Amino acid sequence: MSADECMSPSDSKEIPVSGNGSVKTEEYQTVALHDSNNHPNGNCSISVKSNTDDEPAIPLKAEDVRLAPAEELWCTARDEAVKLRMNASELSSEPPMTVHQMFMATVQKYGDYPALRAKKDGAWVTLTYKEYYQHSRAAAKSFLKLGLERFHGVGILGFNSPEWFIADVGCILAGGLATGIYTTNSPEACQYVADNAEANVLVVENNKQLIKILQVRDQLSHLKAIVQYKGELEQKLPNLYTWAEFMKLGENVPDAELDALIDSQKANECCTLIYTSGTTGNPKGVMLSHDNITWTANSAGNMVRLKMAEEEVVSYLPLSHVAAQVQDMWICMRFAAITNFAEPDALKGSLANTLREVRPTGFLGVPRVWEKMQEAMKAAGAKSSIMKKKIADWAKGIGLQASYNAMNGDSSVPWGFTLANQLVFKNVLKALGLDRCRACFTGAAPITKDTLEYFMSLHIPVFELYGMSESTGPHTMSCAEGFRIMSCGKVLTGCKTKLDKPDSDGNGEICFWGRHVFMGYLNMPEKTEEALDAEGWLHSGDLGKHDSNDFLFITGRIKELIITAGGENIPPVPIEDALKEEVSIISNIMLVGDKKKFLAMLLTLKCNIDDNGDPTDELTPPVVEFCRQHGVTASKVSEIISKKEPAIYKAIQEGVDRVNAKATSNAQRVQKWTLLPRDFSISGGELGPTMKLKRPVVSKMYQEEINQFYGE
Repeated sequence: MSADECMSPSDSKEIPVSGNGSVKTEEYQTVALHDSNNHPNGNCSISVKSNTDDEPAIPLKAEDVRLAPAEELWCTARDEAVKLRMNASELSSEPPMTVHQMFMATVQKYGDYPALRAKKDGAWVTLTYKEYYQHSRAAAKSFLKLGLERFHGVGILGFNSPEWFIADVGCILAGGLATGIYTTNSPEACQYVADNAEANVLVVENNKQLIKILQVRDQLSHLKAIVQYKGELEQKLPNLYTWAEFMKLGENVPDAELDALIDSQKANECCTLIYTSGTTGNPKGVMLSHDNITWTANSAGNMVRLKMAEEEVVSYLPLSHVAAQVQDMWICMRFAAITNFAEPDALKGSLANTLREVRPTGFLGVPRVWEKMQEAMKAAGAKSSIMKKKIADWAKGIGLQASYNAMNGDSSVPWGFTLANQLVFKNVLKALGLDRCRACFTGAAPITKDTLEYFMSLHIPVFELYGMSESTGPHTMSCAEGFRIMSCGKVLTGCKTKLDKPDSDGNGEICFWGRHVFMGYLNMPEKTEEALDAEGWLHSGDLGKHDSNDFLFITGRIKELIITAGGENIPPVPIEDALKEEVSIISNIMLVGDKKKFLAMLLTLKCNIDDNGDPTDELTPPVVEFCRQHGVTASKVSEIISKKEPAIYKAIQEGVDRVNAKATSNAQRVQKWTLLPRDFSISGGELGPTMKLKRPVVSKMYQEEINQFYGE
């Protein structure tokens, strides 16, 4: 449903906007938006509210459109507006909304429904949508009291929580730019983001994050205050507040002052900054408008057929990343869903418990999360009796066939499916906490066919998404009604894809068009012009092609292409994934060979992770079992490498040989490889926040090993 259904024009009654304020909604007039705000050219008739009262009018209706004048599709100044990519004949013509309008539309109809749930002292505590809205207004008034200036940043540094959401939304309502900062950032990286966003306030989770900010505080000329939202302050400092103190600061700020600020906000102005993870150079501040967020939340949710006030998710991926923020905050807000917050140690093991407690209706996992689930289930299966193993293998064969049937539009299931479902599939779903889950998604990095087929064999299709920060998250989506294995789906309704300069196989650079395309990079006009061409198409830097049914397949990344000394262009991911499928004990792989005569590989073995999320020297149980099957008693990575265990090295080489046998040319064959003593990790710097491989960083860290491949 669209937001304007939440309140009809006849609802000219008093609507509470805070604890003691209200606003009347009446007197609308219809105007036409001409091609100054449409592209391609076309008229779009929409309603705009006329201000007849002295008090500021709060925009509450979807058709109450507020747009600032704009001539260009992009900008790089924090206080400028952009022209929207609207076309009257498509979903892209839906009336633009501000974040406040989208929030109010949900509060109006679903105010008493649960919105945010988090554990406190072991028990779940719930905020309704009405309470969430009131808390966000209180936070907004406190930001104003602290001196938050229009279009200045509020940096948020901490694990997912209701306070994170309230600070983010409160910042937007107060006219600031909500800015997530990765918890894994160094003090210097935090300083760069906070300074670039001209942050007036920084909201930190705990003392650990506070210490980072205090180390660089003297380099933050715009900073006026710091708020700590968890735990007691370990030291009292000027302009440092607990969350409780912060929430009371704005009690005397008049509602009318905040209402006027909300009323002045335009849908085509910036409200959020997403900082790219900076795998090459400093992070770029991706400017997202109100319309980027509200339109994308609506379009993405409708495409996967979300139901109002029926959805429930678990929030655990970093909210400073666009994927988690769009799903956990904005899509949930638009569809009145419940966001349940995981424990901070979610990725160290507690996520499984949270999933079983919450039983979400939708789940988004980055590939490494799905791989860890796969490894844990395989390890558990290895301990089963022979009879249980036989039953599981039989069921998985049926599950894989049933999943492929569904993918190909065939509703029939193989003989024995009902029994397999009762004996295996239902139990697996219940054990994972996914028994209510209508859709499982993966995105943010490439996933292997082996992992996708493993879950398909359990009758759990995992749907791939594709997009980037610069497209407000999703550009293509897969769903039960349309998916293909190894494809990232079809283009978001109302958007367009163009493949630029396609080769003979149909591979071209994937370019995006739509209202999800970002405004520009903050204060970086040159970088913005590199990303957006003269016609306004966003160039992704990814290579891809379409099949006959318009499913998009990613085939490589332009910057990641290895160009050999012989001039052949080789995308590394397919070769890396092929070896992972051949040799199950390998954790991470990086193919090298740019400007060299042959390809080589850096490999790591699967190992246990410690309580801090760092890789240890201990091999995982399945790898230890693999070693036993090959007559090796090693239980540590160092033991295998120091002895160059012949049986293990032979098994890896045989896997490389099998991959090479399928190579389409000599240049694509891997000639050398080495095992590294430590697996890649976020803390080690080799992986980004969503576990994506940071190739330039790995190349620099292991330059010596790479040089040895080539005798340099």
